[in-house]
Parts: sequence; structure tokens; C-alpha cells
Amino acid sequence: MNSATLFSRTAPIKLFFIASIPGAISMLASALYQTIDGVFVGQYLGATAFAAINLAMPFVIINFSLADLIGFGSSVPIAINLGRGEEREASNIFTCACLMIVGTGVAIGAFLYAAAPLLIQLMGAEGEFASLAVQYIRVYAIGSPVTTIVFAMDNFLRICGYIRGSMLLNILMSVLSAALEFLFLGVLGWGIWAAALATCTGMVVCALLALIPFFRGRALLHFRRPQFRAATVRQIVACGSPNFLNNIAGRITSILLNFILVRLGGETAVSVYGVLMYADGFIQPLLYGMCDSLQPAVGYNWGAGKFSRVRAIEKCCFAASAVVSLLAAAVIVLFPAPITSLFMPEAQGAVLTMSVGALQLFSITYVTRWFSFATQSYMLAIEKPFSASLISVSTALVFPALLVAVLWPLGLTGIWLNFAGTALLAAALSAAVLVKQRRELYQSDR
Repeated sequence: MNSATLFSRTAPIKLFFIASIPGAISMLASALYQTIDGVFVGQYLGATAFAAINLAMPFVIINFSLADLIGFGSSVPIAINLGRGEEREASNIFTCACLMIVGTGVAIGAFLYAAAPLLIQLMGAEGEFASLAVQYIRVYAIGSPVTTIVFAMDNFLRICGYIRGSMLLNILMSVLSAALEFLFLGVLGWGIWAAALATCTGMVVCALLALIPFFRGRALLHFRRPQFRAATVRQIVACGSPNFLNNIAGRITSILLNFILVRLGGETAVSVYGVLMYADGFIQPLLYGMCDSLQPAVGYNWGAGKFSRVRAIEKCCFAASAVVSLLAAAVIVLFPAPITSLFMPEAQGAVLTMSVGALQLFSITYVTRWFSFATQSYMLAIEKPFSASLISVSTALVFPALLVAVLWPLGLTGIWLNFAGTALLAAALSAAVLVKQRRELYQSDR
């Protein structure tokens, strides 16, 4: 089934299962190798190395943020242009986006490689703790010109109808990265740099495979001589800004929290925070996979003026996000000790008590987190970047920073409660945004 037929004629519930289930599996596979990365480092290299990758991770994610801005930002206008029947312009945006991603990968990678020691030093880390974090960052920085395009290709493949192909590539990337990491750490006994090398190698292989249908001319989108226009670049940046700001703001928040945690609880508190982030890194991609997989269909129908169909598709997205989020909350609150032991196998006594308490408080986050997540995705898909950015930045930075100050008297408990408080405030903001948008949509559909 070609993408036009899939997006415009398939029943919304059937479309949801066709697009979202592979999308969720795809992102789950992506989350799985990140989780395995933490498990392998914790099991084979010890607590200091595990704390080091958690300290370095915000900078690693920043490395991908500009590429994500361009990749997601271009996918929205591409889908809308395809809905309008403007395939040449869609392919031009695709070509320009790929070139922009490679260029930014070179620039950001070079900066992170040079600045890594200073950045880690400013975080307050010293000795082996700091050295391991720098090693981890620098491997990602070297691979940046090639690895940064892999997540954008995931969006482009789905737009062209290669939904299962996108899913299989993500599964391959996870399996390859995990296998290489086991080989490098478990068999060869290499250091923390090899954990990053394994992941980067998996990304490079899958990025090259993802490009094949576009180079062979079999995809709906194809490479053509790029025509860079200021309006096109502005459109890409505007549509990608919510995700970019979410990544940057979220990493700033992580850096802030790590800065506080190093001083309040040292490596142990950073490690517990890492456990929370790995749990979140397993759940959030499921939500992202379901919502993001429907973005091409929503954008296509929005461009075609089929607003009632947009509403029907989004109802499926909100309902599924709620179910997944609430199930995640139940799993975390019921099994905090086993989750801790995955990443901190030697945790016991006060350390285990700290982690179990933190996870139980953290689980409350998912009672309301699904609502703001689905609303933000919806706003992105219908080219409402300001509303999406408002939710994104507020959730990732404004609310957490505000709650750090409000909950400061509670010490570490206040940090663990920060996530649930942020999710509640974000849900309230999202409800206001959604009510306003739905009024506009109903008026347009009459």
C-alpha cells in the first residue's frame, strides 16, 4: 500500500495499528539498546563508569539535537507538501535537510570533542570519574558527521511508507549495538570508550542501509539538486524547534540536576538519577514511537484539509498513550528493586533504599505525562510550532527549574518529586493549548 492511500483512505483505527505498532516497536528497540548500554557498563565496568555515562549523556544527546531539529522539522512540511500533491518541493526539502544534518554533525562533533574536558570539569567531576565521561563523549563526537542522520532517516522512511523497514532497521541497530557492546566489554574487556563505539557503529551501519532506497530512486522522496531558500530553512527550523528546544532544555535540566546531585549525594545520587533516566528512556520512546509514527498521516490529512480525519487519528493517539503511560507507572511502583539491580547490581542498604524510594516517587510522573506528550506531538504534526514549543520548553526546563526552587527544602526527595510535579503542570498547560486549538479546528471544519 502506497503512503498516499495509507494516509488518506485507511480507517483511523486500522491506520493507528499499521503505523503506530511498528513505530512503537521501532522506538522500543532504540530504547532497548540504550538500556543495554547502561546495563553492560554497570555490570562490566562498575559504578564509577555507570555514573560517568550518566554525567556525559546530556552532552551526547545535545550532539544529536540539531540533527533532530532538522530531521523532524523537515518531516512536517514534507508530509504537508505531499498532501498537497507538491512532490518536487517535498523532495527538495528532503535533500536540503540531509545536507544540513551532515554539516551540523561536523560542526557540533568538533566542538564537543574539543570542549569535553572543560564541560565535565565544570560539572564538578574529578579524577577517573571525569576521565571516563570525557572518553565517552569524544567517541560520539568523532562519529557525529555520520551517526546524526540515522534518526532523521527513520522519519523519512515512514513518510515514504516504509514503516516496517524503519522498524526493522531500528531493531537491527539495537541488536548490532548490543552484540558489539557485549563483545567489546564482556569478551575483549575494553573500556568505556568501547561502549560508545559499539553504539556509534550500529548507527553508522543502519544510516547507510536507510539511504539505499533514496539513492536507488525507489522511494516517494528522492535526492535532487538542492534549492536552498530562506523560507524553506525557516520552515524547517520552526517545525523542528519544539523537539530541539525540548532536547536542549531537557539536557540543561539534566546538567542542572547532575550539578546539584554531585554536591548533595555524590556518585551515588548521580547513579540513582541515571536509573530514573534509563527507566524514562525505556517508556518515553514507546510514547514517542506511537505519536511520531502518526505524524506523517496527520500532516498529510492536515495539508489535504481533512480535519475530521485528523481528529479521529489523534483520538487513537491520546488513548494509546494513556494506556502505555499508566501501565508504566504500575510497573515502576511495583518493581523498583529489580529495576535498580539491572544497573546497580551491587546496590544494597542505603543505596538500594535511596533508589527504591526515588523510583516510587518517579512513577507518579506517568499518571499525567502522557497527556502533554500526545498534545505536543499533535501540535507539531499540524504545523503549530509555537504551541508545541511552549509545551516542550515548559516541560523540559521552566517547570523543572521552578520546582527545584520550590522543593529545595526537601533535599534529594525534592529532586525525585520534581518529575511528577513537572508532569502535572505540563498536563494543565497542554489542556489549555488543546482546548484553544480544538475550537479553531472545529470552526475550520464547518
